[in-house]
Amino acid sequence: MTEAFEKPAWAGRAAVVLPAAALSGALIALALSPFHWSWLTLLSPAALFYLVAAAPRRLAPWVGYVYGVGYFGAGGHWIYYSVGEFGGGPLVALVFCAALAAAFGLLIWALVHLWLRVRPQAALPAVTVALPTCWMAVEWVRSWLFTGTTWLQLGYAHVDNWLGGYAPIIGALGISMLVSVLAGLIAWAALVRRRKPAIVAVVAVVVVWLIGGVMQRDWTSPAAEPLQIALLQGNVPQDQKWLPENRQRQLDLYERLTSRFWGADVVIWPETAIPAFQHQVSREFLAPLLADAEDYGTDVLVGLPSWDSETRAVYNTVLALGQEVDVYHKRHLVPFGEYVPFRRYLGAALDVFGAPMADFTPGWTAGPLMVGGQPMAISICYEITFPNEVRDFLPEATVLVNVSNDAWFGTSIGPHQHFQMARMRALEMGRPLVRATNTGITASVDHRGQVIARVPQFTVDALLTEVTPHEGVTPYMWWGNWPVLVLLFAALGVCGVMRYGLRR
Repeated sequence: MTEAFEKPAWAGRAAVVLPAAALSGALIALALSPFHWSWLTLLSPAALFYLVAAAPRRLAPWVGYVYGVGYFGAGGHWIYYSVGEFGGGPLVALVFCAALAAAFGLLIWALVHLWLRVRPQAALPAVTVALPTCWMAVEWVRSWLFTGTTWLQLGYAHVDNWLGGYAPIIGALGISMLVSVLAGLIAWAALVRRRKPAIVAVVAVVVVWLIGGVMQRDWTSPAAEPLQIALLQGNVPQDQKWLPENRQRQLDLYERLTSRFWGADVVIWPETAIPAFQHQVSREFLAPLLADAEDYGTDVLVGLPSWDSETRAVYNTVLALGQEVDVYHKRHLVPFGEYVPFRRYLGAALDVFGAPMADFTPGWTAGPLMVGGQPMAISICYEITFPNEVRDFLPEATVLVNVSNDAWFGTSIGPHQHFQMARMRALEMGRPLVRATNTGITASVDHRGQVIARVPQFTVDALLTEVTPHEGVTPYMWWGNWPVLVLLFAALGVCGVMRYGLRR
């Protein structure tokens, strides 16, 4: 199986190849929520691998770059809504999103350059090993570079199908690895245009899918009797949320919603549900709320900003009221949303983009909060998209809690992608997840990542759900991404040896 590439005549024409690359990259948006065409996670990278391998050396990096712009531009276009509506306006949002897509395009450009340096001469390993390995190198690097993002990883598209069976073992990153290898096989079959490679590719896809289905099982077990948990959704428009004249109205709203569920085990409010610092509402609002919580035996988790008068630090906080009074401060802050990197150097440019006037301070890991008699792993907003940060609370935590305010992204696909990623954390860790948000998606998810119940987006609503705490350790909880990283670096080494040989 060392057939040479059969490069089509059009592969050297930039006018054909570059638009095809951009379109192939943009397809990834359809693979993820809310569209769920997960099979496109095979075809999109397979198209990239095919085009890169078929293109002349001088054109290949630009194929990767344009693919990356399409990939991140289409998949992450929802950022436009946030910047356009609440930042510097449509023109600034357009420039910002174009610059962001261009920057992410450089990652795929780097992927192709890496491949050109390590690719073996034979068609099979060049496309089925070297290209998927370079893809995974980029996936891993972007998960931590500049504080990191795991958004748009291929693995997230498979939380609802049989490939999800791998999640408790190798996580979303590991599923991305499997999918990229299968995409490499598809690209190889298309390049050599022989019957045998096509059969191998089809059989590999079927076998990997079937094994994933076989591995769908319960890795964890119930730890206690089910809890009655109420999830509140206030649906406060983002442009109204922080107006001083609206503060009391929002406090009354959440007080009224909470009063319906006194007697439940836990009531959870969204991120920054209280649009005021903790010390500003402590006496007249939080103290009576705590008294009611103690009287009814209900624990309440409240999202609000807090301020440390000694250090003058500002935190994005979840406050636990009830059996125990405790706090969790958000640890992983959103760049340019909750803090501004290089603030002193950017100066007046920040005003154009609507950057925050002051920075939040990152919190610290202090273990799960005891809520409703159970240790719960708290995450705020996009912290749930970082598996290692969720693993910090495990295996002690028996329930995952995520509070968020996705009103920043309106009716775009952003909140749907965010929820899909949160569900993957439940599947990886074998823990149920409860999620309270301002405008949606507010939902309850079981330990297999499946949605138990949810409320419609953009409604004032609440969800009372029964949640069974779970205990135990999934393989992924134990070793995280280390198996994938070992395979990644081993594959890079093998590719290097195949290309350059062993030098003494």
